Amino acid sequence: MIGSVYRKALKPFFFALDAETAHELATGLLAKASGFEFAQDALASLFVVDDPRLEVSIRSITCPNPVGLAAGFDKNAELLDILPSLGFGFIEVGSFTPLPQEGQKRPRLFRYPRQQAVVNRMGFNNPGVKVAAERLARRDPGIRIPVGVNVGKGRETPIEEATEDYLTALNVVHDTADYLVLNISSPNTPNLRALQQAEPLEKILRAAADLVRARAEAAGVPPKPLFVKISPDNDEALVEDIGRLCVDIGCGVVATNTTIDHSPLTGAKQQGGMSGRPLREKSNDVIRRLYRITRGVVPIIGVGGVFTAADAYEKIKLGASLVQVYTGWIYRGPGLVAEINRGLLRLMERDGFKSIRDAVGTAG
Repeated sequence: MIGSVYRKALKPFFFALDAETAHELATGLLAKASGFEFAQDALASLFVVDDPRLEVSIRSITCPNPVGLAAGFDKNAELLDILPSLGFGFIEVGSFTPLPQEGQKRPRLFRYPRQQAVVNRMGFNNPGVKVAAERLARRDPGIRIPVGVNVGKGRETPIEEATEDYLTALNVVHDTADYLVLNISSPNTPNLRALQQAEPLEKILRAAADLVRARAEAAGVPPKPLFVKISPDNDEALVEDIGRLCVDIGCGVVATNTTIDHSPLTGAKQQGGMSGRPLREKSNDVIRRLYRITRGVVPIIGVGGVFTAADAYEKIKLGASLVQVYTGWIYRGPGLVAEINRGLLRLMERDGFKSIRDAVGTAG
């Protein structure tokens, strides 16, 4: 019912606005609601699905359900206290760079409703990693779902100095994040995707993993989970190289970022990365290959084209321990996460799984 109300009443209003204006309005309303406990409770009563069969643990983090919010929605870490009330099992904020940057000129966010897709060329617009750490430190300690911080290279940083940017950002947010993500695959920062090649990627991942281990040892706690977010446009050989490297280093993978393949779109095509329903198969292919090459040792967060419980379940059975939504949430509305979690329970019961963890990688 909630989804129907959104699609009939609210979605036409938001979709009549420029995409980025609509995003700013939605996040502004959520930010205002986050200051009221009754609003949090009311939303939680509608959207939170509490069932231990949905719980997923990855290393030092435990998520009450496997459905998270992808980086890019709460770009500035302003909604940390309200997003758990919308039913998410975890959230990822950012991307953040060492210094503030404005990103690309507007317009830079475009909807393709017919294909249920979005194209963005935001360009890592963010207030800087220091602001992210300050906001994370202020989140309500009584509202605890894991929060990941997604970090990237500054636009003006030479590609050969990228490692220093990632280490600077990780150092600042390490203590306030629950998990950490290196974004090396956005198509909207020049040359960033070149960092997925074997030599630069190994340099960045080893340095980042060493930093995370050193910080953990100094604090006497387990290391924070470290992930790398990769492109759906990599060929099979590169995906397998990335998988082997992640096994060796002990790094997880977020699969995948947006695609520069706009062939499914019709009408005027905009530059940038495409997300949404047309990305589903590309993302699934990467998850399938990663799980096969890593044999389940590497935790995978699956993202790309999740609009239904069946979409999420497909990614889980292909090898993703967790999934993320963003574009599907925009098109389907705030009830989507609850719909997915309830649907996952039905699908698990149909297939005889006692927990969602048992379904991971069972597609063969």
